[in-house]
Amino acid sequence: MKWHELGEMSCPIARSLSIFGDRWTLLIIRNAFLRTRRFDDFQKQLGITRHLLTERLNRLVDNKIFEKVLYQEAPKRYEYKLTEKGLALYPIIMAVTTWGNYWHNEDHKYPVLEYIHKECGHKTKALMSCEHCHKELTAKNTLPYYDNISQTAE
Repeated sequence: MKWHELGEMSCPIARSLSIFGDRWTLLIIRNAFLRTRRFDDFQKQLGITRHLLTERLNRLVDNKIFEKVLYQEAPKRYEYKLTEKGLALYPIIMAVTTWGNYWHNEDHKYPVLEYIHKECGHKTKALMSCEHCHKELTAKNTLPYYDNISQTAE
């Protein structure tokens, strides 16, 4: 299977990875959540080549994760702002952070990135819970279910 074919699969994970599944795109999205907006700032912060950054930003705009907003006329320069669809990726960024803090920092070599809930002021982490009973969701207590039984996971 080719990379560009992922977006046509019935699996929602494969379709999502077709947008942000490479090694640079989630870092670009992370930096957008850290208030980075401009091409040169993304490039400096990440050390990504201009060609790759252009390609990734265009894909994010095409998929309505970012919107391009003109901030300078001559020469034309744009900011990249997260859309509602892009903002909905925040729990994924938090979940990857939580996983990385716990599973990829076992020797405590790196600082732990934590989040503060602004409403109550307490430290928090990504936690998935059932929308009905509010218990934590884990791999052991959930099952995948397709609402259309003619589809199966690839």
